[in-house]
Amino acid sequence: MNKSKFSLADVISVLTAVAFGFVCFLGFNFSTLGDTKTSVIFAVIITLLLAGFAYLAKWLKGVEGNFNNSRIAEITVIVLFTGLTAFFTYSPFSHYFTVTDRKVQIQNQLSENITQAQNMFSKYENYADIRMKLYQRTLESNVNLGTDLEKLGIEKEGVSFDTQINNKMQTIHSDLFPTNYSNTISRNGVKEVAKNWLADGEEKAKGWKPIGIVEVVNDIDAKSTGWRNGLVSFSTIRENGEVAEDFNYDLSFPDLKAKFTTLGKPTPLSIVLAILAWALMLLSWFITKRSSKVFGRLAPYEVEL
Repeated sequence: MNKSKFSLADVISVLTAVAFGFVCFLGFNFSTLGDTKTSVIFAVIITLLLAGFAYLAKWLKGVEGNFNNSRIAEITVIVLFTGLTAFFTYSPFSHYFTVTDRKVQIQNQLSENITQAQNMFSKYENYADIRMKLYQRTLESNVNLGTDLEKLGIEKEGVSFDTQINNKMQTIHSDLFPTNYSNTISRNGVKEVAKNWLADGEEKAKGWKPIGIVEVVNDIDAKSTGWRNGLVSFSTIRENGEVAEDFNYDLSFPDLKAKFTTLGKPTPLSIVLAILAWALMLLSWFITKRSSKVFGRLAPYEVEL
């Protein structure tokens, strides 16, 4: 049975091209703010181009006959391969490292945004508690003075004043804390859903998960605004004779998206890694000797698979 001419060096070249392409995917995913489909397509194209040119260079080096033509074609392929590697290194390969260099700033700001959104619920509960206490005082004060009872919806005869006050306090509590506000059993209330999402976002930020953190940055503003608007809608309900202001909570999230989309100069680390990747992808070309074999004679230390 014929031995495969796909050598260990070729495997290293392909794996390096895949690793290079994966970093490019992360860079694309940063710059497109989570357009995963497009990022994957570009990363696959980059991987195939670099792996293909690297293997073609090796093949041309060992091809039999037409030495001059093969040599010219080989040099052309190496030049194109080097040019493509340099182009992709500038962006998107280096963009991943550029954004990663901003990691601490992004993590700190995102942590502040998450804390701000988390505090919204305790602020609302404090707002609701104050409203209920004020309303109870109003009810009790007017009952004692016998004023504005009709305005407050309190009947002078029949049910006792204490029972009516208790009923009204249960009503305002239900209005300010409807069933969809919090559900500790099914964990599908607005509060639980928000807290879980924010906790997950905080974990992604602290752990610097490149794909997950983009989702958090993309969605935290809209989601937090939606939760805040829901709380405001709960607070718009008024009881009989109640005077109150709607819940108000300012959300101010500095734009973090620019830190992901703004290109920067390649970092020293990205340049060193790109050069290393260039050398490893051309490993087969480097160690293949020119010979009469179609694929070239392998070096003594190259292992055939």
